[in-house]
Amino acid sequence: MDIQRMRDSFEVVGANGDEVPLFFYSHLFLNYPETRSLFPVSMMTQRDRLFAALGHIVTNVDNVDVLVPFLQDLGRDHRKFGTLAGHYPAVGASLLATLEHFAGDAWTPELAADWAEAYGVIASVMTEAAGQSDDPAWWDARVVSHERRTLDIAVVRLEPRERLDFVPGQAVAVESELRPRLWRYYAVANAPREDNVLELHVQAHDGGPVSSALVRHLAVGDAVRLGPPQGGLVLDTTSDRDLLLVASGTGVAPLKAILEQVTQDDVARRVDFYVEARTAADLYDLESLQALARAHPWVTVVPVVSDEDDYPGEKGRVSDVVVRDGPWGSRDVFVCGAPLMVDETVKELIKAGVPEHRIRAERFAPSRPGPSAEGSLTS
Repeated sequence: MDIQRMRDSFEVVGANGDEVPLFFYSHLFLNYPETRSLFPVSMMTQRDRLFAALGHIVTNVDNVDVLVPFLQDLGRDHRKFGTLAGHYPAVGASLLATLEHFAGDAWTPELAADWAEAYGVIASVMTEAAGQSDDPAWWDARVVSHERRTLDIAVVRLEPRERLDFVPGQAVAVESELRPRLWRYYAVANAPREDNVLELHVQAHDGGPVSSALVRHLAVGDAVRLGPPQGGLVLDTTSDRDLLLVASGTGVAPLKAILEQVTQDDVARRVDFYVEARTAADLYDLESLQALARAHPWVTVVPVVSDEDDYPGEKGRVSDVVVRDGPWGSRDVFVCGAPLMVDETVKELIKAGVPEHRIRAERFAPSRPGPSAEGSLTS
């Protein structure tokens, strides 16, 4: 298998933009109509997911430690769509037809063989992981509380019917009858609890059909379905280093879960949690974080407001405030939230002497399809 040849061809195909997934799904549905029921009625937010996942696979095709867990997670996760082993050949055939159509003169028998072999491996790893999973394909849950904290952010608490085990920092996919067959990931904002309740922080975005529905129309008692937990923004349990947590927007959620986890551990460590928002009103979960700080004197919560000149506390960019309050070179660092904030904060912390390997970061983008390496091979 010529990896570079595959990467070059994928770049050529990807240059055609939205035409590529449109061709793929048209080919799939016309030639394999039995697959149509796996997908939502509207494909507007669906078309980029296949090639987002393929892009991640092609990038990491020679990195087994990254690629295999990613494919295993995809395989287990795809059970919630109703994906069966028999669907994979259809997807593979449409994928090869799409690559051939857009690769033009670059498509050769050798390249076709490379892609066929690669897809065979992908499908094998995914189906094997799906078959070995003892977890449900999804968890039925009900809404036990729904609080509108701002115009566009709601804190939603869900109670799964069966026990749903997860690691603080992970996310779960949510589907509601408000938007059938549209699944979106939301980070769980609490550590596992005896009552099995999960707290999600949902922000509505323009053009985000699921998030808008969950914020504006979901109600107590409503039924939802939850997919298997995913994501790697989790605490290194072999480390006892102090923590620096930096969040903006609903990036607060997974870091709050990690903070709750630390408060339950026997390991004594200091935690400094910086939260950035445009205005004081946007600090939607500050009261809850401050309650944790009051209960645990080794926790400090620092709100930072960027766009409100008369705010009485810290003002400006959170990256500037964090670096000023350092040094943080001895800490494990977690950064989560808006992509610009995450990138700036990581860059400035590295410049300030924090070892890059101690920084875990996740960028939250509107209607993201997955918790880390976004995408889906079928749905």
